[in-house]
Amino acid sequence: MANMTSSHPASQVAAELASAPPDQIEGLLERYRDDPRAQVRKACERARRRLDRERAERERVEGMYARMRELGGAGVVVGVDEVGRGSVAGPLTVCAVCLPDEPRIWGVNDSKQLSPARREMLAVRIAETARAIGICHIPPERIDAIGMARSLREAVAGAVADTGLAPDCVLMDGNPLGAVPNERDVVHGDATVACIAAASIVAKVTRDELMVELDAEYPGYHLARSKGYASPEHIQAIRERGLTPVHRVSFCGNFLETARLF
Repeated sequence: MANMTSSHPASQVAAELASAPPDQIEGLLERYRDDPRAQVRKACERARRRLDRERAERERVEGMYARMRELGGAGVVVGVDEVGRGSVAGPLTVCAVCLPDEPRIWGVNDSKQLSPARREMLAVRIAETARAIGICHIPPERIDAIGMARSLREAVAGAVADTGLAPDCVLMDGNPLGAVPNERDVVHGDATVACIAAASIVAKVTRDELMVELDAEYPGYHLARSKGYASPEHIQAIRERGLTPVHRVSFCGNFLETARLF
């Protein structure tokens, strides 16, 4: 039975509600349901909103796992996504991830919707949970030689092969590529399918770490900050310094005003 007023100070009750894990909030709300103190009532309302957000997030992730099975079937399902397609420096990176149905990776989402810290935390969780992860980088010189469309197909095939699996279905973010057998393409799949979202996170974290390393190797091009994309600072550096071996020459014609330095 709910107490009219708790014997604990209102500030202590508010702190308890604010710090309670989601699975305890409902019980605390019932305990303090009839507490008339304004501070407690406000704390209950905040906790109720937090619980609603948590439930909505759980439903979102559950929906992503349900979508993975709905599209991929009951066999071995691999999700694939890429990062760096529009970059002017650094590789094209594709990741393939096979997730088990359990345990769920709560918080998994399109990598673009996550902060860098959240992406890194989830990448660790994915590495701990995934049945298999495959990664393939296509270097700038290969992209210049064969073009982006063929590079994407090579990268997808390489990432799937790197998992060591023979998937019954490969769920890929975006439009059809015809890169691997049993391919099924899902527009906005990185935001709606668990294994594709996981692939987008690992691809992004992996490539971002590589661009930080390249920034140290080629200082002055702002590669750690721009991740190789055509930011104003990066474009200015290209114009002032020329290109490095990690630049895609075929992507940089509009920016280049000096001879290539490397």
